[in-house]
Amino acid sequence: MNQEENAKSHSPTEPSQTASAYRPLRIWIPVILLVLMVVARYFMTWFPEVPMVWMVGSFVPFLLSLVVFGWWVTLSRATWPERFLGVVGIGLVLAITVAVMDPSMRGAPILVLTLPTTMASFAIGLIAQSRVLQIRRTWVALLLAAIAASGSAMLKNDGATGSFSFGFSWRWQPTPEEEFLAQRSTNLRATRQPTIESFQQPTWPGFRGPERDGSQHGQVFSADWKSQPPKQIWRIKLGPAWSSFAVADQFLVTQEQRGPNEAIVCYDAENGLEVWAREIKSRFFDELGGLGPRATPTIADGRVFALGAEGWLVCLEATAGEIVWQVDISELTKEEPPMWGYSCSPLVHNGLVIVHAVGAGDLGIVAFDATTGAVRWSVPANKQSYSSMHLTKFFGGEQLVFLGSDGALFLDPATGKTLHQHPHEIAGYRAVQPAVIDSQRLMFTSEFAGARVIELAPSETGLTSKEVWTSRSLKPDFNDFVVHQGYAYGFDGAVFACVDLKDGQRRWKQGRYGKGQVLLLADSNLMLVIAEESGELVLLETNPDEHVERSSLQALDGKTWNHPVVVGNRLYLRNAKEAVCYELP
Repeated sequence: MNQEENAKSHSPTEPSQTASAYRPLRIWIPVILLVLMVVARYFMTWFPEVPMVWMVGSFVPFLLSLVVFGWWVTLSRATWPERFLGVVGIGLVLAITVAVMDPSMRGAPILVLTLPTTMASFAIGLIAQSRVLQIRRTWVALLLAAIAASGSAMLKNDGATGSFSFGFSWRWQPTPEEEFLAQRSTNLRATRQPTIESFQQPTWPGFRGPERDGSQHGQVFSADWKSQPPKQIWRIKLGPAWSSFAVADQFLVTQEQRGPNEAIVCYDAENGLEVWAREIKSRFFDELGGLGPRATPTIADGRVFALGAEGWLVCLEATAGEIVWQVDISELTKEEPPMWGYSCSPLVHNGLVIVHAVGAGDLGIVAFDATTGAVRWSVPANKQSYSSMHLTKFFGGEQLVFLGSDGALFLDPATGKTLHQHPHEIAGYRAVQPAVIDSQRLMFTSEFAGARVIELAPSETGLTSKEVWTSRSLKPDFNDFVVHQGYAYGFDGAVFACVDLKDGQRRWKQGRYGKGQVLLLADSNLMLVIAEESGELVLLETNPDEHVERSSLQALDGKTWNHPVVVGNRLYLRNAKEAVCYELP
């Protein structure tokens, strides 16, 4: 062999020889997976009436992204060095992204956004480079994955809608809370100060009104908003919360987040100016429910009672907001706040303040002395509940109704003694108030099992009950329904519906308002619905024969879960950014 031949025999491998170690990737599997990810993500938009549809759009893309990862490791035809590089690279990309991302993006946003987009981008890179028989194709795919993941690092999250659409914004943009706090120092303060008499007989004492049924009585309103549109009286910015208003005389009380503190705030109903605010160091955030308090204050006996998202139960003197007493329920129960925060609006009755304390043992429901804050009684209760205590008056007596995932619990409000337990187990939580239908029947609902009506009867030990009907025609999640003249009106998933209370049959289902809230204008045979994602206010007829929209108004900006309030001819609305008052025709 001559020198030239010897040099050729020891020369580096030619590109064609190197390429022989690589094979085209098997791409039909990731192509199908990517199509399924897109379909799953938008399935909830196309079919909002499907039960638990949010789980399809939120978690199926996450699960499919894991399948993409499995394809790469096992069935892709990539070389083992490529597979190792891809696994390590994806791991580093995700680890770095999670380390530098805004804290609000951790948790569910990682599953819903970061992981699916990262793996989808990785797959797209591999599909596009599948016939490039070099390790370069893996580096290109990792680069696309890193770019996609970096998008999550540049965002922040203020919570999700009921359909799991997150409220993302650039992390360098000021939040509505920051904008509110920045201007707060320049806000005018109310000159009118309340007296103790102002709070003695509240017209709307707390959550969903005097009977906690979301019904307004005593004033008849026009349905003709074209010739007589609602007149805006005032509009203000305020701190985030899902609280509604309690109303006494000409004063509104609500809760909101203000930086590191939760605040109970009194506003002048005539102009929206702040009268007083009492702040307690507490800040609760979860990546789904967002920031701030969840419950609504209660006005009773010249005082204000409020429960914060981390468990501070506070009694305030109403005229100036001075603290009379406060109890840390989380400390009392030795439990962390529930997943979405303490959400029970305090029920004040005959000198007791009663809340769902979400504690173990006999600290499930706790009644506190309204004057001192001392525990008067406590009983066990199911933890899977975000609804509030409900007072009923069947058969000449009083009953405290609590809804948990195991059914309806009836207690003696004075002692906590169990009067009855109606079993109706569901797989998740309950977050909607029950509704009294007539002198014997009660209705309660859940997203997981639909609606049930039970018929009650007195017994020697308290009550007995039997199922009248159970129907999946009305399945509200956390948005309450109303009852009027033999029919229930509310949300079946994200679509508004009417159900006949005789048999649970649906009369109609129409009106895509997301998971909004509804208020009954009982004497007007009308309903006000506030749409969840848009903040649009819609006026509906209480018509069991058909869905009739009489008018609409763009009332608020952005996601709204807060319950509307109507007192006199004034409508009070709020969400996590702003509050507005309208005069209704």
